[in-house]
Amino acid sequence: MLALNRSTLFSGFAAVMIPAAIGMVFFYAPLEKTMGSVQKIFYFHLPLALTAFLSFFVACISGIMYLRRRQRIWDARLAASVEIGVVLTTLVLITGSLWGRPIWNTWWTWDPRLTTSLILWFIFASCLILRSAIDEEGKRATFSAVLAIVGFLDVPIVFLSARLFRSIHPTVIRADSVGLESSMLLTLLVCMAAMLIFWAGLYKFRVSLYLQEAKVNDLQIDGTS
Repeated sequence: MLALNRSTLFSGFAAVMIPAAIGMVFFYAPLEKTMGSVQKIFYFHLPLALTAFLSFFVACISGIMYLRRRQRIWDARLAASVEIGVVLTTLVLITGSLWGRPIWNTWWTWDPRLTTSLILWFIFASCLILRSAIDEEGKRATFSAVLAIVGFLDVPIVFLSARLFRSIHPTVIRADSVGLESSMLLTLLVCMAAMLIFWAGLYKFRVSLYLQEAKVNDLQIDGTS
């Protein structure tokens, strides 16, 4: 109940922040001189990518904790974060293609950042497929934990790919500066805050739902035994 209340609270904040962020993107942030209006996809693309990374980080930590403690709550947290992360990564790939088409004159290029992102999607999508294919709870949770831990190794590769390899993908956030003027940076920060709040609410809701489903399964097993 507490998790559900927190989910409702985060959802309420998100209902305020998301419209505010969208308004800032279209009415406050200035047009970028080179790319024009298509650059505004960036304000959605980057927050989606960062919250996807957060999802997979939570999945990795949850996997480690499950292998250590064998508690259902950690498997529920892993399942919820993997599910959300796959959806967010799908949106990252879609928004990236929409952004890249008018800029690069192609929907897709095998750039290191794009390629490693696609690999990340396949890894965690396979984790969802694995979970749906295994009925035994302990085995499903163990295999998912191992795959989430190993799969997370691709996250820093994705993040650093544009710096380590020859890439046409823009690098906005650098070690010494952020390549945005103040109004663009403020808009990006508001978009990131809105996305994080939305992520937190969705994560709390999905964890609670997974635990409720597990309890229902327990009751069904007890009823048939």
